[in-house]
Parts: sequence; structure tokens; C-alpha cells
Amino acid sequence: MLILGIDTATPQVGCAIGGHEGVLASFHAARGRRHAETLVPAIQFICQQTHIELSEIGAIAVDVGPGMFTGLRVGVATAKAMASSLRIPMVGVPSLDLLAFPARWTDRRIVSVVDARRGEVFYCFYRQVPGGIQRLSELQVGSPRQLCSEIQATGEECLAVGDGAIRYRDELEELHRVEIGEAGNAYPSPGSLVQLAHARALREEFVNSWELEPLYLRKADAEINWQTRAPQTKGTR
Repeated sequence: MLILGIDTATPQVGCAIGGHEGVLASFHAARGRRHAETLVPAIQFICQQTHIELSEIGAIAVDVGPGMFTGLRVGVATAKAMASSLRIPMVGVPSLDLLAFPARWTDRRIVSVVDARRGEVFYCFYRQVPGGIQRLSELQVGSPRQLCSEIQATGEECLAVGDGAIRYRDELEELHRVEIGEAGNAYPSPGSLVQLAHARALREEFVNSWELEPLYLRKADAEINWQTRAPQTKGTR
């Protein structure tokens, strides 16, 4: 089965095609945040390079977040529209899983950290298991200080990956038991998305397009701003 993977949950826009042969082609770009303008041409490009027609795709995988509200909405909406049009199933994979997957060779506890802005991060803990990774916690949102406290409580050496780990490097490295992952792995990989989705497809862990929902973990910035201003607005009337 060929799988098309779509990843727009972070500042990076990415897509990939692959199956039992592995990843056949992938694309990613992390500048400009032009998710809507970049995604569809990128999908067309990797299809052309692999000589694969969309009619040959057997499932669509998508990064369901948590991440940037606007980017996440673009990716999920595009993936659902394509799956509905092609009448094929979907696989949703969290962005934090995708960050941890390339680090699965380490013996240390893996901490995936996505910059959530507003002084917060999305994060989750993982460990290596045969064939991949296993979650050790819930997907969470909190302050860097809260994350540091939870890392310290584990008493283990950790490898922190993701743009959130890079942004809050100073705070994390003060713990002395934390190594920060490479900048090249700061964002979820569309190739990892295809690999994880293929394993789930073999187990027939599909969802229908109308059942898939993004994982926001908190309200959109615009909604937060409106709620923050609302009491002030009422007070001036």
C-alpha cells in the first residue's frame, strides 16, 4: 500500500510518499509559513518525481498535532478533503510521536518538545522499544519550568528533541542530565510520518475522513486574545 503523508503542524510544511519499500520521496520547507500555498504544489511535485498517480494512493496519513493552529488546520483539512475525494482511509499521528521516532536508537528517555508560543511548550516522554517508541506520558501543554520539573522528577538522562527544546535550551541544559537534539530534527519529519503510518496501516488502524480530529491541546491564539480583551471592552462601555 502506498501512503501519502502530510505534515503542517509546525513552521515546517512537509509531505512524503512511501510504503513497504520505505520512503520513496519527501519534501519539506520551513521558511515563510506559507502552508496553504506550499502544500498542494509540494504534493504534486513528489507525485511527479515518483511517477505515482493520486489514484494509486491507498491511504493518507496526517500529523494531527499539537502544533500551530493555522498550519495544523491547513494540513488536516487538505488531508481529509483528499481522502474523501479518493475514498481512501486515513491515519492520524501526533507531532510529538513524529519527533521522537528518529531518536528511537537512544537508550535515554526521549522528550519531544514543540514550541507552543506564549511561553509554553507541547511535550511528551518516550522510550525505545523493539521496532520503535512507546509513550510514557500524555501529550501535554505547559511552561518550560513545568517541563523541567517533570524531567528532573524522572531522575533519568534525557534526549530532548524539537524546536521547543532548541528554543528553551538554556533552561533544559541547566538540569545537566539533558542533551538537546540536533537542529536538523527540530520539526516532525514527513518521512517518519509515512513510516509510522505504514506500520499502523498493516494493523488496519484506520479512521474515516469525517472521524479524524486535530489535537490542539489549547485554544487558538486569536480566541485567547479575544477572551483576554473582552472584559476590558465591557468595562469601557
